[in-house]
Amino acid sequence: MTRRILFFLFCLAAGALVGWLLQPHPGLAIGMAAGALGWFSLDAFAAARALRWFKSGQLRGAPTLGGAWGEAAERARRSLAARELRAEDAEKRLEAFVDALRTSPNGVVLLDDKGRIEWCNQTAATHLGLYLERDLQQHIVNLVRDPGFAAFYRAGNYTSDVTIEAPGSAAGRPRRLSLHVHPYGEGRRLVISRDVTALEQAEAMRRDFVANVSHEIRTPLTVLAGFVETLQTLDLPKEERDRYLQMMSQQSRRMQTLVQDLLTLSRLEGSPLPGEGAWTPAAEFLGQCAQEASALAGELRKPLDLRFAPAPAVAISGAAAELQSAFSNLVGNAVRYTPAGGVVEASLKEVDGGWAWSVRDTGAGIAPEHLPRLTERFYRVDRSRSRESGGTGLGLAIVKHVVQRHGGDLRIDSSVGAGSTFTILLPPARVRPLPPAPDGSAAPPATESAAG
Repeated sequence: MTRRILFFLFCLAAGALVGWLLQPHPGLAIGMAAGALGWFSLDAFAAARALRWFKSGQLRGAPTLGGAWGEAAERARRSLAARELRAEDAEKRLEAFVDALRTSPNGVVLLDDKGRIEWCNQTAATHLGLYLERDLQQHIVNLVRDPGFAAFYRAGNYTSDVTIEAPGSAAGRPRRLSLHVHPYGEGRRLVISRDVTALEQAEAMRRDFVANVSHEIRTPLTVLAGFVETLQTLDLPKEERDRYLQMMSQQSRRMQTLVQDLLTLSRLEGSPLPGEGAWTPAAEFLGQCAQEASALAGELRKPLDLRFAPAPAVAISGAAAELQSAFSNLVGNAVRYTPAGGVVEASLKEVDGGWAWSVRDTGAGIAPEHLPRLTERFYRVDRSRSRESGGTGLGLAIVKHVVQRHGGDLRIDSSVGAGSTFTILLPPARVRPLPPAPDGSAAPPATESAAG
């Protein structure tokens, strides 16, 4: 402001001086008037340029002015620059926020104050069967027609969520969604969808597992408690007493086997995957399986035709104890479920794309509807027959885990009345020929490292 006044006074003085030099008496007043008019003209021109730029609202094209109008223009330019920076920053933050919503694993739907869809991400479109271009400004209840969600939405109490069947859910492939509504702004709502199918299935499996474990342990404990009470209260003959003790021993072994299988499953699920550093001759696996099958058949007093093919001159890599457990489980199941006089065959042979450990029996066979569930924990085709045979219901679950950990595949072929064939397919990288012995034959070496 001071510079503005000084410049005005300078214009007056300059005009007065020029006018006085030209003609002292009237020239002085005329010169001052001319100086004032010049100052006003320059100031009006600067003001016009500044106002024209102000009206444009653009940061670019700011006029270069001196004086008060120049200072005002510079301050306005700095203010516009700061505003544009803030706008750019806000736009970047908004884009980042929208990108986060787009890539969110949860579905996100934005509703206006009338409950109409303003925006949704692809996850929500997949969950709820929405198509944004088609369903924009459609009411959410008209599109998500589950009665439970409609009642939940209209109730207005959003402290908890609601779980519904996902559109397109079927009995063979059920899908469950958890929907939560969050009010925000002036009557607007944010709907978040989450696929909880796996969580609900895991919870159901956990409940079934706990119930099955409790049942499987409670049954032998009840038998043991009954026998103990009988032995404590009655004076029994030696033969009957020995029979009771033998049955108690069987029940205790059954519980011990169950606990061991549970520990095996827990260890398999919590341990790192086996490497390829240890190689075991196939003959060792087949030999131990043959011994266990013969011993089990004798324990069950069941004459069977046990046929074990000669072991090929190969070695198998992986965790030997786990592989032996898987092979023995298949052989043990075949012995348990094959009637007296039946045939149990086991072999390891090369097939297309790998090696196959196969166990075939001539038992009663398994109906097709049971085959997909055989590897579930405690799943039994016939509970009474399983208990009579001494099975825990965990053997095939252990086999499945071991096979998966070694990169293989478990295949089951069975038909009622024609027996069953269980096959473990091992990848080629897990099997290699044995090195020749000094006499030229393929001798099974001790477990060795891959580097050897």
